[in-house]
Amino acid sequence: MKASQKSILFGLVAIAFTTPAAFGHFQLLEPSSALQESPLGDPQKVAPCGGPGTASGKVTTVTGGDKLHIKIKETVFHPGFYRVALAVNSRDELPKDPQAITEPSPSGPKSVAGAILYPPVAPVLADGLFQHVAKFDKEQEADVNIPNINCSKCTLQVIEFMAEHGLNKDGDYTYHHCAVLQITANPAKPIDTRFPAEQK
Repeated sequence: MKASQKSILFGLVAIAFTTPAAFGHFQLLEPSSALQESPLGDPQKVAPCGGPGTASGKVTTVTGGDKLHIKIKETVFHPGFYRVALAVNSRDELPKDPQAITEPSPSGPKSVAGAILYPPVAPVLADGLFQHVAKFDKEQEADVNIPNINCSKCTLQVIEFMAEHGLNKDGDYTYHHCAVLQITANPAKPIDTRFPAEQK
């Protein structure tokens, strides 16, 4: 069955066009971020991975077919949701940022909703995570399924789509973080052919 896209609306009645736009920020706590992050999570505006910035040098090892724990801390509130995707050979394999539905405001276009891919289709592993219209009171956590593949240096992307957000010239309505994964396929399970083979 072909996956469909649905738009999730976030508190349209709460939008006040006279209120200055706030800018959501988040830290990627697990797996370890590919870049060194500030206490707010910067850098995070530029697709696909937030940079340029200073590499952390951290690599997370995982067995194909297992679940990977995702943990984020939202440092500046904005209503929205999160998405997780995986690139094997190149960050060019990562999908475009979620399509935004916008409304005009005196300061320019403002997002009111974003498209969620449901059910997720490779390279998206999970979409619509941590949907919220109020400030989180704690760190957010979820487990996502990792494909059973071999990959020495995959890029796992975690992004936040923000509603009630003004246009950001560097990242539109989305903030970005990435992690480097080393995935070793489980020989007891079939290889996941939804993802390309690693090119060496």
